[in-house]
Amino acid sequence: MINIEIDPRIRQICPQVQIGMIHAQVVNSDTCDELWQEIEAEAEVIAQTYELLAINQRPAIAATRRLYKALGKDPGRYRVASEALCRRIIRGLGLYRLTALIDIVNLVSVKSGYAISGLDADKLVGDTLTMGVGEKDEVYCGIGRGPLNIEGLPVYRDALGGVATPTSDEERTKFTLNTCHVQININAFAPEMPLDEAVNWTSSLLEKYAQATNIETNIKTFQ
Repeated sequence: MINIEIDPRIRQICPQVQIGMIHAQVVNSDTCDELWQEIEAEAEVIAQTYELLAINQRPAIAATRRLYKALGKDPGRYRVASEALCRRIIRGLGLYRLTALIDIVNLVSVKSGYAISGLDADKLVGDTLTMGVGEKDEVYCGIGRGPLNIEGLPVYRDALGGVATPTSDEERTKFTLNTCHVQININAFAPEMPLDEAVNWTSSLLEKYAQATNIETNIKTFQ
């Protein structure tokens, strides 16, 4: 299991921060109908439960937005990924049907409210991920977004550079159909779904839809 460290600035703003960690060997594929039905069912729950302007009041989303503001980033312009997904659902735009690994992460994110970093573990450099604060002009290519200004965003870095933020993961370590080892970090800056439940549910989804084996889990606390 990879080691996780967090910048003291983030810990000071979010003293309750916890990271749910899952590492596993997997087989990725196109999203099957059964998984997509689970996603559509959860999307219907979100659409029936929340209004558009209320979605950012979910505890996990609200805490991540507060962190952005404290670090000097506008959470209305750089939306938390879980918030962005829920907003698409509420606006009737639906979610994209992608691959099993991506859609498992999206499903857990929508239901839990947590921003989740889904990383191809074989593309990580070194044995440690450090969550720090993005710097001015730091090079970062968001998945499907191109160059992303991550100054003031919380960002995971491996030995080579940035790999994930709560807004967008990085192209270098993204899931592909060739991904066979995953490192999934469930970023809980404040509690919403019990984190052990989120970790266990993610693991079960990986077993069911991505043939996961050799699953390792941990919940990292920093107090």
